[in-house]
Amino acid sequence: MATANINIRTDSELKAKAQTVLSDLGLDMSTAINIYLNQVVYTQSIPFEISKANKSDRSIKAGGWEGKIRIPDNFNASLDDFEEYM
Repeated sequence: MATANINIRTDSELKAKAQTVLSDLGLDMSTAINIYLNQVVYTQSIPFEISKANKSDRSIKAGGWEGKIRIPDNFNASLDDFEEYM
């Protein structure tokens, strides 16, 4: 399998926080992004819901992601397929 590079720009604080979480999960950034991209291909969509926060929902902080990302129930099944593929 040939590999390709992807260059992205992101906030340095966001990157550091994500790397900490991913490390706790035993993943590196490259593996996490590959899991995401495999889910995009497998589901033919973004593998979580993206929605505009309801203004009446005070549980969501302005600018935060709390409550905006939902992982589908079948997410692990796809991850199992990915692990078999790897």
